[in-house]
Amino acid sequence: MNMEARVGVVVEGGQRALNTAHSSVVDASARKFLQQPQQPQHNLSVPKRSLNQHQAQIGTVQQLLAGGIAGAFSKTCTAPLARLTILFQVQGMHSDLAALSKPSILREASRIANEEGFRAFWKGNLVTIAHRLPYSSVNFYCYEHYKNFLQSVLGLDNHRESASVNLGVHFVGGGLAGMTAASATYPLDLVRTRLAAQRQAIYYKGIWHSFQTICREEGFLGLYKGLGATLLGVGPSIAISFSVYESLRSFWQSYRPNDPTVMVSLACGSLSGIASSTATFPIDLVRRRMQLEGAGGRARVYNNGLLGTFRYIIQSEGLRGLYRGILPEYYKVVPGVGIVFMTYETLKMLLSSVPTSF
Repeated sequence: MNMEARVGVVVEGGQRALNTAHSSVVDASARKFLQQPQQPQHNLSVPKRSLNQHQAQIGTVQQLLAGGIAGAFSKTCTAPLARLTILFQVQGMHSDLAALSKPSILREASRIANEEGFRAFWKGNLVTIAHRLPYSSVNFYCYEHYKNFLQSVLGLDNHRESASVNLGVHFVGGGLAGMTAASATYPLDLVRTRLAAQRQAIYYKGIWHSFQTICREEGFLGLYKGLGATLLGVGPSIAISFSVYESLRSFWQSYRPNDPTVMVSLACGSLSGIASSTATFPIDLVRRRMQLEGAGGRARVYNNGLLGTFRYIIQSEGLRGLYRGILPEYYKVVPGVGIVFMTYETLKMLLSSVPTSF
């Protein structure tokens, strides 16, 4: 072993001496050649590496807190448009067809301001916040865990070049997260809808009174009226939202890695909101109407379940009836979903520096 080592040293020294003159000539150009390909590789890999490290530093408490605050803040900012959407969605339940011909956002907004006052635009917003804090917390938290679980099962750490598989992970993870969050917080969502749908006649006088009245008149299961339609809609909606957002953000950062995270999250979130709302708005309209079945002591309108409700709306209002209120929905989701993702990513960055043991 010692002899072989000495021979190796001698040969290496002789080779170094023979190459000294030549290396002095090509040294500068060799350095340039070796350094040039490193720069683009570094730039392209930074977003993924820093993002993965960033996510690893976020604990359970930070994820729940960031998701809850992001959802509540976004809903408060877009509450007036959310209420207009709900009012348009449920117009066909107890109105004749003549009154449904031309819904107008400005006309309805003027009516609310004149008849109910400016604060009425935020009617039901307290229960919205009470719903969104746990809903968004569970949604974002479960999404991160479902996504990580699916990536580990599929071994995506070694197959990051498979964009279609990655898209499928975001889609499935987002759908499962949305259904989990919706199931956990559904009674609050139903109460929020009924409070927001009230006009001049006030039947439900707050969150607690709503719970008591619904349980007394419709039974405990009345709090879960329309849950099936909700899960059928919220699963694809959140799946599309997360998958489109993650895909757009990854594409954006691969070409413009130095753009501010806030701008990227806001733009990609807004586009993902438009995509998810367009695809799932009809089922959202149906679930709203099913949530209001029997509300305020009124007679039931739809008695044949989810498919029967779809059929009834198409027969009485046409296909356009399934998209009643889509315009204020667009006005709401463009800033709303963008604000959610922007706030969530910003809070994750801020909270990542806070030490935690959870």
